[in-house]
Amino acid sequence: MLDALLPYLWPTLKTAGIILLIVVPLILCVAYLTYAERKVIGYMQLRKGPNVVGPFGLLQPIADALKLLHKETIIPTNASPLLFLVAPLLTFALSMMAWAVIPFDEGIVLANINVGVLYLFAISSLGVYGIIIAGWASNSKYAFLGALRSAAQMVSYEVSIGFVMITVLMCAGSLNLSQIVEAQRTVWFAVPLFPMFVVFFVSSLAETNRAPFDLPEAEAELVSGYNVEYSSMPFALFFLGEYANMILMSAMTSILFLGGWLPPLPFAPFTLIPGFVWFALKIAFMLFLFLWVRATLPRYRYDQLMRLGWKVFLPFSLLWVVGTAGVLVAFDLAP
Repeated sequence: MLDALLPYLWPTLKTAGIILLIVVPLILCVAYLTYAERKVIGYMQLRKGPNVVGPFGLLQPIADALKLLHKETIIPTNASPLLFLVAPLLTFALSMMAWAVIPFDEGIVLANINVGVLYLFAISSLGVYGIIIAGWASNSKYAFLGALRSAAQMVSYEVSIGFVMITVLMCAGSLNLSQIVEAQRTVWFAVPLFPMFVVFFVSSLAETNRAPFDLPEAEAELVSGYNVEYSSMPFALFFLGEYANMILMSAMTSILFLGGWLPPLPFAPFTLIPGFVWFALKIAFMLFLFLWVRATLPRYRYDQLMRLGWKVFLPFSLLWVVGTAGVLVAFDLAP
């Protein structure tokens, strides 16, 4: 009986195994990104950071996870219980789903679809719903204000991210992420499109609610923002979702502008290093920039945040799209 079913079950089991190979290391990376953040910021502020739990403090993320698991899950009296618990699950699930189309190396991708960029853009747009639901279902004015701030911020900067992606797509001639990487064999898009690279990185900070754009979590005004009523594992899921989105945006930056798995130069010994190692190193570099910015820059005011998104990034990225299209047509460079 089992032998007869195996040919039908094998594709499902194979896909499930690949998903586990992606999700489990990703969750471990998220856990140790919190450790890296505290270490990097600690050294930048001339202190040690975590150094007690385990050698060099390496067991600190595990201790934090165990602490959150043992906490009581508190649901406020006037909250909507179902939506209150669905919101963090939705946020975390969306941050995992996006990795289905990310190519880790040549031919190593779960779903090599021809509209990978559109899929990523759709998934990132849906992330707003988890935050809005969390703020509304908490039945707290502070959580709701934080959710409104976050929704407005994410929608504002998604427009600029969309125009940046259009610029890259015109240069690559494809919506397939693997083909976008292959189009950068001669030169990484970060070189001719450097202003767009900067706009994309700054918009990524705003999209993930990271400093200096962490207005939805401003402690002074909103007491932690949309997740103020959460505790235990629901809070941990929001935390995991935020850091997983940081890794995702770093991966997208690497694919769109830094050549994905391609080495910086097509010469030995660069070509001897596997492609997925180059991809991981580029993601680590972009994550370091995330942490560096948090340790360096003060928080923006909300009017400054909106002015930057709508009055600077939007017209600039739109003009760059028009300029790029003109150059491609004038010099017959379109792929």
